[in-house]
Amino acid sequence: MHGSSLATRLFLSATAWVVVILAITGIVLSSVYRNATERAFDRRLNLYLRTLIAEVATPDEPPDRQFQSLGEPLFELPLSGWYWQITRTDTDKPEVRASRSLWDKKLPKLEGHGADLTAAGIRLGYVDGPEGQNLRMVERPVDLGGEGKFLVSVAGDATEIFDETRSFDYYLGGTFTALGIVLLLTTVFQVRFGLAPLKRISESIADIRSGRAERLEGEFPVEIAPLARETNALIDANREIVERARTHVGNLAHAIKTPLSVIVNEASAHIADPFATKILEQADTMRDQVAHHLERARIAARLTIIGTVTEVAPVVEALRRTMEKLYRGRDIAIGVEADPQA
Repeated sequence: MHGSSLATRLFLSATAWVVVILAITGIVLSSVYRNATERAFDRRLNLYLRTLIAEVATPDEPPDRQFQSLGEPLFELPLSGWYWQITRTDTDKPEVRASRSLWDKKLPKLEGHGADLTAAGIRLGYVDGPEGQNLRMVERPVDLGGEGKFLVSVAGDATEIFDETRSFDYYLGGTFTALGIVLLLTTVFQVRFGLAPLKRISESIADIRSGRAERLEGEFPVEIAPLARETNALIDANREIVERARTHVGNLAHAIKTPLSVIVNEASAHIADPFATKILEQADTMRDQVAHHLERARIAARLTIIGTVTEVAPVVEALRRTMEKLYRGRDIAIGVEADPQA
């Protein structure tokens, strides 16, 4: 496909739209999946948060049995990325209880990172944890009245979210790449199929020029049917004009032949007169020209090819005879070497 062709323009415009649409769709789907993964992770954190709040609200539980119902071994492994922390905030010196995984570290407060309370009374956000870990954290202030005020926090390793999202983006990119290739191949097929009638018109016009056809034949789509119709009308009009011109040329040649014959007869009767000799010479030239144009008119009438087609040898031979008559007195020899098939 050439750069200036209609097929190229259609293909490039379709390719641009496919790329733009797939890119926008990919970004939207990736964002939706990330949000869904994040919400699922937050539900898990909220489950642990509610369990911890329930433990705080039942202080009569023996210390060795408190916070045993979380059911997550990662809270027991040091610096595992999963932590919980309970801070009493209504005392002069905050009392802090934390998971074994937090070791001797502390979790930061989301309030200090600009996170606001949601309608559910919790704060959510990302924080930097121990060992530079990226944590997804949820915290909730709890007021138990006389039992005290607490800030309950649960954090989990956000690498899970990022890995899930990255894996989804990888498969999404591969899928969309394959889909884009299929769409582009489909576009190529559609462009070629849609422009096939135009190619058929071009081939039909070539057939008309070569004489294999006289008109554009066949059914065409409604969008280009007027083009085919007007092209046929133009061909018919041109053919009529050429036919009229050929008729006029033939009539003119025949009209000249009779007076020319009279002139030749009269000049032949006075052959001894130099003036008559000159008239005979020019009359022969005129007769050759008339015969030449009559022959061209007869040949053109038999041809169906649009254009000028003639045999080389007869034309060159006629030119030779004419040149010999014009330069008869100059002792010039004129020869012709021409392929009879040319």
